[in-house]
Amino acid sequence: MTAAHSAPPTAPNRKPRDDEMDVCGLTHPGRVRSENQDHFLICHLRKQMVVTQTSIPAPDSLMGESQRLALLMMVADGVGGGAKGAEASRLALEAVSHYVSRSMHTYYAAGADDREFSEALETAAGLCHAELLKRGEENPEFRGMATTLTLYLGVWPRAYLLQVGDSRCYLLHNGELVQITRDQTMAQELIDLGVLRRTDEGAAKLSHTLSSSIGGRQTAPVVTRMELGRGDVVLLCSDGLTRHVDDARIRHHLRNMTSSRQVCQDLVQEALDQGGSDNVTVIVRRAVPSEEPVSNSPGSTG
Repeated sequence: MTAAHSAPPTAPNRKPRDDEMDVCGLTHPGRVRSENQDHFLICHLRKQMVVTQTSIPAPDSLMGESQRLALLMMVADGVGGGAKGAEASRLALEAVSHYVSRSMHTYYAAGADDREFSEALETAAGLCHAELLKRGEENPEFRGMATTLTLYLGVWPRAYLLQVGDSRCYLLHNGELVQITRDQTMAQELIDLGVLRRTDEGAAKLSHTLSSSIGGRQTAPVVTRMELGRGDVVLLCSDGLTRHVDDARIRHHLRNMTSSRQVCQDLVQEALDQGGSDNVTVIVRRAVPSEEPVSNSPGSTG
């Protein structure tokens, strides 16, 4: 299933350089749970020439700067309790990243269209789902494990989102916060059908019961495309953040951020201060003007 983000994009311009990208992720077990079943991943995919053999002195000079093809960010929130949840989220990120890294160069070189990118991401989710089911069949200890998966693949000036479960992607565009992903929960399904209202007690009880997951009884990956501008900020998060920090507070933090690292720390801290009843994971990405230095952001990626 593919949908297009309809918000008016900032006019596309020059692709941000690596030193203009400010990206950071942070995860915390929270104040209640002893284990952290969340995992996150940030990486960039590159086009690179590798010299394997030559008679030319100093062959490194031939390789030049490695071109950034895409930025990949993922958040996975494990389901199943104990080691099962942590294992599910870890396996999901590993399996999907391997598939995307193998496929990305081919799709990029071929000038892939939206349909091809969407199908590639849906295939990655399907393979990952099958891998978790297989692991559970082979080892009863991991039977029943599952995970959410929210994946961002930035191919400037576009981004593709893969959504399974109730972790979220937000976009701050022109100072306004938009939730790009739709929660795949029983509550949201019943709200969409008109059976429940968001304020009903039943909606609250079902708000954390997944209707779709990787490795669960049903998986229904949704791919969404959106256009990005230089001033846009992207946030991925697990529901450990949104249980305690509402959209208005998230918007406030992102509008007043000084760096991705700082705003990740502030968002996680607010979730902890408000109870920290679940694992909390956030990733924030923005592109900053070249004249504005990226501050306190180790590991900035493209």
